[in-house]
Amino acid sequence: MVDVTNFDARNPFRGSGDKLHVVERFTPVDANTILYRFTVEDRETWDKPWTAEIAMSRVDGPIFEFACHEGNYGLRNTLQGARVAEQDAAAAAKKAGK
Repeated sequence: MVDVTNFDARNPFRGSGDKLHVVERFTPVDANTILYRFTVEDRETWDKPWTAEIAMSRVDGPIFEFACHEGNYGLRNTLQGARVAEQDAAAAAKKAGK
């Protein structure tokens, strides 16, 4: 469990204030899945706490953190080039299978 407080005006979350309190939980579901769940509370912003969750699956290969690549147009081009290479490989495999 990760318990986060001490927010201020420099990092508002969906209109929250300095009373924001976030609790994050990482729960193993199976060998390949972790359930990430967070609960947000700020009585000055919302009437009651709210929770969201997402299942995170194991992947092979490198992991790119979204936050580190905002506005990184080079990454967009790299990924677009990879998609073209995948399409070319699929087309070649299809042609070889005929």
